[in-house]
Amino acid sequence: MPTTTRGTTTHLRAVVLLTSLVGLTVTGTPSAAAASPEVIVLPGATSAEGIAAGEGDTFYAGDLFGGDIFRGDLGEGTAERFIDAPEGRGAVGMFADTRHDLLYVAGGFSGQAYVYDLETGATVATYQFAPPSPPDADPTTVVNDVTLTRAGAWFTDSLRGVLYLVPIDRHGRPGEFRTLTLRGPAADTSGVFNLNGIAAVRHGGTLIVAHSANGALYTVDPTTGDSARISGVSVPDVDGIVVHGKRLWAVQNSNQVTEVRLSRDLTAGSIREVITSDLFQVPTTAIRHDGQLAVVNAKFDTGLPPTADQYEVVLVDD
Repeated sequence: MPTTTRGTTTHLRAVVLLTSLVGLTVTGTPSAAAASPEVIVLPGATSAEGIAAGEGDTFYAGDLFGGDIFRGDLGEGTAERFIDAPEGRGAVGMFADTRHDLLYVAGGFSGQAYVYDLETGATVATYQFAPPSPPDADPTTVVNDVTLTRAGAWFTDSLRGVLYLVPIDRHGRPGEFRTLTLRGPAADTSGVFNLNGIAAVRHGGTLIVAHSANGALYTVDPTTGDSARISGVSVPDVDGIVVHGKRLWAVQNSNQVTEVRLSRDLTAGSIREVITSDLFQVPTTAIRHDGQLAVVNAKFDTGLPPTADQYEVVLVDD
């Protein structure tokens, strides 16, 4: 594991699975990026994966296996540790409810999710969506990513054909979670990693999910769980996604971000651009800000377990 005392057998198996996902497409190990206006270092991070947009230039990023949360400024190019998470937590995808000053964080192999207060860093709620992955066997759950709608926070699970919903009341308070069983192609769990990134469109009336093993994007009806493939789009090793209007960016572990133009009815898409950078090192998630994408480098290619000296957010034009 990286230089952390929080490693467990489950974490090691998690790294094995993550590495198997990206190992076929990563053909080299770029040197660690030095600090520059294009790079924001997460100081002291032992791993990285998720990112969320806050107010103004503020962003939040997580230590994947350590669970800590960093808070940074995209304009100043700085970041610092904000939340020192309790031992045993992870931090995968995340989404900030800036209206109510809460951060929703997917907990990965623990089967959990967490809600943090963005003013104090305190834990507001903890959810156990699925039994935690056993310490001496292959993982059985990976709570991977999250998005917010008017109904609440929707979470994906990379090893289960379901979505988890944490409802949010009109005062911004999270309630008891419920599970939505998926139907159709998005329910496929035959791959090593399956459902991954998630985004909401049509004011939350439709969800879009990324499927890593299938290299596909699917729409999901949040009421019925019915899913359908967005045709015309192939995004192998897709991880997190960003949606703005009819534009979608798919972050791929193969060191690129693919921009997709969605059809009005969301049944099809066309690839408009493939964004690459010498600074990418197994990117996983991104946010969009002022005509740029802020992309997290997870660096799963640095060894087994990963051994990067630093983790960072890379800024590229969208």
